[in-house]
Amino acid sequence: MTSDLPTHVLQLSQLRNRRGTAFDLETTPAERAATARELDIVAVKKLTFVGEIAPEGRADWRLTGTLGATVVQSCVATLEPVTTRIDESVLRTYAADFEFPEASETEMPEDDTIEPLPAAVDVAQVMIEALSLALPAFPRAEGAEVGQVLAAEDGVDPMTDEDVKPFAGLGALRDRLAKDD
Repeated sequence: MTSDLPTHVLQLSQLRNRRGTAFDLETTPAERAATARELDIVAVKKLTFVGEIAPEGRADWRLTGTLGATVVQSCVATLEPVTTRIDESVLRTYAADFEFPEASETEMPEDDTIEPLPAAVDVAQVMIEALSLALPAFPRAEGAEVGQVLAAEDGVDPMTDEDVKPFAGLGALRDRLAKDD
């Protein structure tokens, strides 16, 4: 982790156990630059995280928040910068009785927001994790298209996407049979 990454640690034992504790993170230019390096993207122009962490039941805690960000990534086709606005709701539940499954193969739980109860929550790390999950996987500049690469040995026609479709050859077969009749 980069040392300039934002941090905002809340010790759960020091929070009120009857009401929620609000947080409002505004990042500095250095923190946004460090976040961009951490996420391997061109830039993070804006990054905020506003929400609350509140007790739930006797021992659990629930974090709810809204992530707001403007990021710049490289286009997957042209490498041009692509700016994206992200507004994302974030929910995490920290459960005292949570245990990681021990089997080599397990099913994913229905509620993927549940995590083990820590002694402290770094709200800034939750923000960065939520941002990384919300980033577009394949950002594209306006009008950019990913072309098709065709390769084959000399003297062999390369296969196209159309050739590998299950019924692509039926039209040609139908046309050939019509000519034979």
